[in-house]
Amino acid sequence: AHHVGSPPTTFRNPWPSAGTKSSFSQMLRTRFSSNRNFVPVPTDPSELVTVRKPDWGAGKDGLKATWFGHASFLVETSTSASSASARGVRLLLDPVFGRMSPLPLGIGGPKRFVPLPCTLEEVPEVDAVVISHDHYDHLDYETILKVYKTRGRGNVHFFGGLGMKAWFVGVGIAEGDVTELDWWDESSLEVNGVGSMTLMCTPSQHFSGRNATSMGSSLWCSWVLKERGDVGGRNIYFAGDTAYRAVTEADVAGGEEAINSRPACPAFKEIGDKYGPFDLALLPIGCFLPREFMSRVHCSPDDSICIHKDVRSRRSIGMHYGTIRGNLSAHYEDVREPPKQWKECCEKAGLKWGQEIGLCDIGETLLV
Repeated sequence: AHHVGSPPTTFRNPWPSAGTKSSFSQMLRTRFSSNRNFVPVPTDPSELVTVRKPDWGAGKDGLKATWFGHASFLVETSTSASSASARGVRLLLDPVFGRMSPLPLGIGGPKRFVPLPCTLEEVPEVDAVVISHDHYDHLDYETILKVYKTRGRGNVHFFGGLGMKAWFVGVGIAEGDVTELDWWDESSLEVNGVGSMTLMCTPSQHFSGRNATSMGSSLWCSWVLKERGDVGGRNIYFAGDTAYRAVTEADVAGGEEAINSRPACPAFKEIGDKYGPFDLALLPIGCFLPREFMSRVHCSPDDSICIHKDVRSRRSIGMHYGTIRGNLSAHYEDVREPPKQWKECCEKAGLKWGQEIGLCDIGETLLV
């Protein structure tokens, strides 16, 4: 399946939807292709994602998700009636508050072009950190260490895919404060006096590696987060970084019919069948161009509409856009394009914009 070796030493995407792995020479050709269409980041803030100061949903009870930009969120469960605590269980998803290091292979690391809505010190105390994979724009060394130092050993737990524990322990996290899971594994998070959650590690179509020697050495994943106890049992699907179907240059030229003839990743329907429907799904919509290169690892807005349907989400919010530019996407993708296409794809699919499909501000708290 997705394991390479026994016990696994590396991992792979086991589906035809992943296509053929791109070579380093293909990446270089794409990077310097004459088909590039570089559009500078607009200097007018009104053309970018709005950034607001978070209020963390103060005075409102329910399952909450606050967006920090890109794929970083704070999730907080509803307040338990049986608990004396005035807050719910809090998780950070793929938090990046530091200076992002270079992407794997050191080819042009991502740069943030909109500000953070707050400092890490202003984020309410958290009980766990959940990581989708080890790329620098999702796993930030500086942020992880600061969270651990602030909360202290035994007071915050880290969750990641198989192979991730070695990285966490290597940067100074106690082994007992880390849980690594395989796809379809489940774990529980109990916070004394506050509440509990169930975390399910689920598949995604992506890759891993922080440098040329660690490619595929840890497992990439998406996550299902579910409230437990007397708080209503609401759930969130966090897709992390994923693709849906690999397409070729000829497919793109052939249009919708050619693209849809390509196999889709079956994992999302499996996730929907096993854990859906979802009250909220956080789905990636950006860094998707050029399609013939990025489609095997990143969703287009149209792909994420398909995931919305497959996982049986009642409400899906676009993420992984409007925050950073990687070396490749910067030369092909106008930063204003993903949210525009997301809305167009929603309407084309006959879904309700602002109800079933939508966007949020950076710093905004979504209430489920």
